[in-house]
Amino acid sequence: MVNFRIISKIIGSLLFIEASFMSCCALMAFYFQEDDLMALLMSLLITFACGFLFLYMGRNADNSLSRRDAYVVVTATWVIFSIFGMFPFLIHGSIPRLVDAFFETMSGFTTTGATILDDIESLPHGLLFWRSLMQWIGGLGIVFFTIAILPSLVGGSVKVFAAEATGPIKAKMHPRLTTTAKWIWSIYLILTIGCGLSFWAAGMDWFEATNYSMTTTATGGFSIHNNGMTIYQSPTIDYITILFEFLAGINFTLLYISIFKIRPGELFKNSEFKLYIVMVLLATACIMGVLIAIMDYPVEKAFRNAMFQVVSSITTTGIFNDNIGAWPHITWIVMGIVMFLGACAGSTSGGYKCIRGVMTLKVLRNNFRQIIHPNAVLPVKINGQSVPESRITALFAFFTLFMLMMLATTAFMVIAGIDPINAVTIAMSCVSNVGPSLNEIGPSLFWSDMADYIKWALCLLMLMGRLEIMTVLVLFTRSFWKEN
Repeated sequence: MVNFRIISKIIGSLLFIEASFMSCCALMAFYFQEDDLMALLMSLLITFACGFLFLYMGRNADNSLSRRDAYVVVTATWVIFSIFGMFPFLIHGSIPRLVDAFFETMSGFTTTGATILDDIESLPHGLLFWRSLMQWIGGLGIVFFTIAILPSLVGGSVKVFAAEATGPIKAKMHPRLTTTAKWIWSIYLILTIGCGLSFWAAGMDWFEATNYSMTTTATGGFSIHNNGMTIYQSPTIDYITILFEFLAGINFTLLYISIFKIRPGELFKNSEFKLYIVMVLLATACIMGVLIAIMDYPVEKAFRNAMFQVVSSITTTGIFNDNIGAWPHITWIVMGIVMFLGACAGSTSGGYKCIRGVMTLKVLRNNFRQIIHPNAVLPVKINGQSVPESRITALFAFFTLFMLMMLATTAFMVIAGIDPINAVTIAMSCVSNVGPSLNEIGPSLFWSDMADYIKWALCLLMLMGRLEIMTVLVLFTRSFWKEN
């Protein structure tokens, strides 16, 4: 059976971490002397108190997780973090409705980036910082963060990593998973600091640079301005954003090997990275050509805006530097394709993942070869290593579920009265965690306009998309809860 004592112990410790992050936002509110200080203080006290309660319930728990416990703790943690994360908005009154506050928080932690706020700039600085911090925490995974800083807390850390990590192949850079987690979070922190300093040098003030660096490296896309990053109209800021989004979309294990082990050649030997960069270059060239030929953009602006939107789409960040609604429809199709694919596994991005794209293409190639040579043995190899048959089966099971979720969500939206184009956009946004950073879904539809039952359903979809569907769905199967 599920060991609820160890789950309570882990969740209690995680709530202490969430309260600690809230205290940083309270300091921000104190610095700016705004009216969100009391809301943040009350929220962190409530979170601390509930953390103590969970720890008390988990007292005397043995420090060992079964695989079943790991799946429960991962899903429960993301839900509970979102529940407590919405308190600052509710108590302050900036998002007074429960469903809206939960939607905003779930969108933040899952790095989806969809927002129900019509006037983002009306939020005080502490709450703006909390929105950005939520995305930064969720970028690499809440429980994975715990493995890095509190390794003794999670006895079944390998099982937790398997439940929360993205992609079909979980690479390790060190025999000890806790050491791997620390290195990955170190790289993430270095990227965030580098991005923030670059934004500050390019002309942002320190608060803007800090917020945009967190949401850029988390590939989440939350903005602190009503018009997103379009307000800057700065080529330098655009190129900085492109660079750090692109880096955040690379597998962090591969980044570690290429940068810290000083083996940059490993990047271009990696099949997933090659597909990633080829898709970026092809999509950029396609959109750039359309912008020059049809929209009469200058060459540099066409290249910059095309690459900005392609990298934003493939890393599932969802931020804009131009009015893409005025672009020809063919550009939307190209961005939709790369948005569906997503960047690399083991990064902060969502989507199907390039590693699955590589595996799918190789399976298809082998099937064509099998038609010509029926008796040939054709293993699927990724980076020189054979992929087990079980992984290939899991690949197509995931693809089937991914497509079924997209179709079911689209049908659900259409039945709810939403037009088909917006229904497809919503489905892709939530399942791939690539919601636009502004309130608009389409020219005449906003996230805040949707019915409450739709918002609750989308919260579940965002969670399933972030945890790659299986981790959540397995909890709804009868066999999961059977004693044996």
